[in-house]
Amino acid sequence: MQFPENYNAPKLAGKHAEFDVKVKAVKAASDVAINDELAKKLGMESLDQLKERLREQLKAEYARASRTHLKRRILDSLDAAHSFDLPGGMVDAEFEAIWQQVQAELKREGATPEDEGKSEEELKAEYRGIAERRVRLGLVLAKIGEQNAISVGQDEVNRALAARARQFPGQEKQVIQYYTGNPQAMAELRVPLFEDKVVDFLGELMQVEDKKVERDILFLDPDEAEERMKGPADKPAEEKAAAAPEAEEAKPAKKTKAKAKANDDEKTEAKGKAKAEVKPKAKKKKEE
Repeated sequence: MQFPENYNAPKLAGKHAEFDVKVKAVKAASDVAINDELAKKLGMESLDQLKERLREQLKAEYARASRTHLKRRILDSLDAAHSFDLPGGMVDAEFEAIWQQVQAELKREGATPEDEGKSEEELKAEYRGIAERRVRLGLVLAKIGEQNAISVGQDEVNRALAARARQFPGQEKQVIQYYTGNPQAMAELRVPLFEDKVVDFLGELMQVEDKKVERDILFLDPDEAEERMKGPADKPAEEKAAAAPEAEEAKPAKKTKAKAKANDDEKTEAKGKAKAEVKPKAKKKKEE
């Protein structure tokens, strides 16, 4: 084989190499009997208990995915309904955080802004828009929470901290020490809890209509799912033209923007809670 020219060990980059390999075992997949014995190997008492546990896990996964779509629609509606001057410092700080993530993602993928068909300035403008959205939503959610006496209890924060610690087996103590000794890190745990409670409060006030979708659509990013669910008749003429065969060579957009937008569902810059006295003004409806 030949090492790639950009191999991380300069002495080996671009050079040919031969390897002697000793095969110690050859294994093949075989059918597994779905019975009580298998369930016991997995820590269950019986096959029925295993089935029930799997059923509960699937229900929880579907419920989380459905809630993600509902939350995105609520946040989109709040963003569209409010327009007010944003604190420049908050927007700048949020943009810098987002842009650092974007640059890290592009570096990992060995890509450039041009790979998305845009200049760096155009890409920055898009992500500044996302930063403004996050700050705006953070301020709006904070105000709604304040007006409706919504708060996060210490026991809720403790449960979130315990869940975070469990994500690092063997390092739970260090994780807990890090968060308890870092007010900003603790705020990062509290913020999503507060936002979820506000969104749940708003969801209870709305009339939610269930819509059946296929599983692969349910687990897509909400924006991607909405595009997939649009039929050809629902798309504007310019979008149909963009989907024409001659556009086949266009490179697909990177996932970075989708990730940044998806993070609105978890982090809408609720540091704005301290700035919640900014009063949002509803946008006027356009004349039809």
